[in-house]
Amino acid sequence: MKGFGSDKEAILELIISRSNRQRQEICQNYKSLYGKDLIADLKYELTGKFERLIVGLMRPPAYADAKEIKDAISGIGTDEKCLIEILASRTNKQIHQLVAAYKDAYERDLEADITGDTSGHFRKMLVVLLQGTREEDDVVSEDLVQQDVQDLYEAGELKWGTDEAQFIYILGNRSKQHLRLVFDEYLKTTGKPIEASIRGELSGDFEKLMLAVVKCVRSTAEYFAERLFKAMKGLGTRDNTLIRIMVSRSELDMLDIREIFRTKYEKSLYSMIKNDTSGEYKKALLKLCGGDDDAAGQFFPEAAQVAYQMWELSAVARVELKGTVRPAGDFNPDADAKALRKAMKGLGTDEDTIIDIIAHRSNAQRQQIRQTFKSHFGRDLMADLKSELSGDLARLILGLMMPPAHYDAKQLKKAMEGAGTDEKALIEILATRTNAEIQAIKEAYKEDYHKSLEDALSSDTSGHFKRILISLATGNREEGGEDRERAREDAQEMADTSSGDKSSLETRFMMILCTRSYPHLRRVFQEFVKMTNYDVEHTIKKEMSGDVRDVFVAIVQSVKNKPLFFADKLYKSMKGAGTDEKTLTRIMVSRSEIDLLNIRREFIEKYDKSLHQAIEVRGKQGERSGGRGECQMLQHRRSFYSQSVTS
Repeated sequence: MKGFGSDKEAILELIISRSNRQRQEICQNYKSLYGKDLIADLKYELTGKFERLIVGLMRPPAYADAKEIKDAISGIGTDEKCLIEILASRTNKQIHQLVAAYKDAYERDLEADITGDTSGHFRKMLVVLLQGTREEDDVVSEDLVQQDVQDLYEAGELKWGTDEAQFIYILGNRSKQHLRLVFDEYLKTTGKPIEASIRGELSGDFEKLMLAVVKCVRSTAEYFAERLFKAMKGLGTRDNTLIRIMVSRSELDMLDIREIFRTKYEKSLYSMIKNDTSGEYKKALLKLCGGDDDAAGQFFPEAAQVAYQMWELSAVARVELKGTVRPAGDFNPDADAKALRKAMKGLGTDEDTIIDIIAHRSNAQRQQIRQTFKSHFGRDLMADLKSELSGDLARLILGLMMPPAHYDAKQLKKAMEGAGTDEKALIEILATRTNAEIQAIKEAYKEDYHKSLEDALSSDTSGHFKRILISLATGNREEGGEDRERAREDAQEMADTSSGDKSSLETRFMMILCTRSYPHLRRVFQEFVKMTNYDVEHTIKKEMSGDVRDVFVAIVQSVKNKPLFFADKLYKSMKGAGTDEKTLTRIMVSRSEIDLLNIRREFIEKYDKSLHQAIEVRGKQGERSGGRGECQMLQHRRSFYSQSVTS
């Protein structure tokens, strides 16, 4: 740092290759030799994100945490995410050291400062965590586990309102080992994970804090892997989060975080940092990361084991699928038909009434309304709706009025007609429908368009992609459970990427992915990871390309977690400039009575915002950019989405 400029390369090399304890010795020796404060000199010589990172590394861990919390509660507003991350993830010992460091550095009481800057149940839980009194005994009482499960269930799901105090007491004090057993038993007893109950019963920052506690109980390393991924995904980087985690975990569990990151996101933490940062800041972060898990072309064996365990859990979990649109309890097709006729009669159209009726009736009830409408008025309800509505709202309402199989058949027809083919729509429908749904679609297609679906696919697609789609369109997927021995054979068949040409590999994948039952395929994927250290999706992306790759990935993702597959599709349909209205409409219509509630849960889990919020934001952006007539149409369409999503 002497003279003009500073040798940043030497600074980062020295500091990052030393442990925190060694850095404290360097600080002391620097002061003894030069009578100067090393941190003050570093602050003077360095700037921006690189300076924040290096200075963060120079502080003892407890003092670094204290500084982060001080910054989070200073000035206007509070950085609740920072408070949640630190207090939900630290051990009792780390909490005690943090409280002492805060007192020493700022001559203030940490609990008093946090209490003064937060409120409600969020504040109460933070105060409980600040005590650092979580039980640490690994001996777990089965009776107490059962009691805690019952208390949580009665405090949330079984209670009108929520007894937040029970959630705070149990999640804030019980040992991690105890809580893991509580979470397992809670799933068995209630049929839903504890996270789903927290989302349903709690809200705001309190909900986020409790979810963070649950994640850290399950796996602190996985919690930080997820935080790092979200800090770098999309446009822009949340550098404060990135710096804080890389500094605080570099000597604790960075290897574990890397392993889970590689398994969960199919890319290395190193490569994501490399693509998302620049300059000396990037070099320093990469050194802290410690290595590129993509370099050898395979996972750590430990990461493969994590993936194997994830599949083991998915094999036993039984998630109940729920839609958001359910049959109306006080259904009166006569009254609905009259209300719809009135809404479309005369000058103008009452879109709100149309939306309110159609969004709150099941598809079977809508078919009854169509019949009653024709009996009463001698008119075709679909034709009337078509003449009264326009644009995306018309497509949405008319889609909901069609029987599901006829709607899917129409989407497939539209994907294949005209110039070009919408391969994404073909893949989305054929890769996700059950045998019964496929058979119904085939019958509807034949009835409506006087041509078999297989013939239509055959004339509009080609090569292996055509063969895969036709295989899916037969609707002959096995429907039994898993066969472990056969699953190992199937996994071996898929794992052998070196024998034969690309065409042979695609054929082998098609024969397994298009015909085996979902439970069996889950076991195949698990065995595949065990054999190869790869996730099957990673192998598909590496070995294949184009539409063949896309359809195989869609099948795999659907087998793994169908609601998450659709959540991803919805997110991408609203991401960036403009909205992919076709995809948004197609999924909202087709999943509203099947699993849209599950899709909502996956959406908020992955993207930290609700599907309802995403649709609201996208609708408002559209209104600002459109003319008056378009704005009104967008408002009505958004109104429908809001009603169907929140039902």
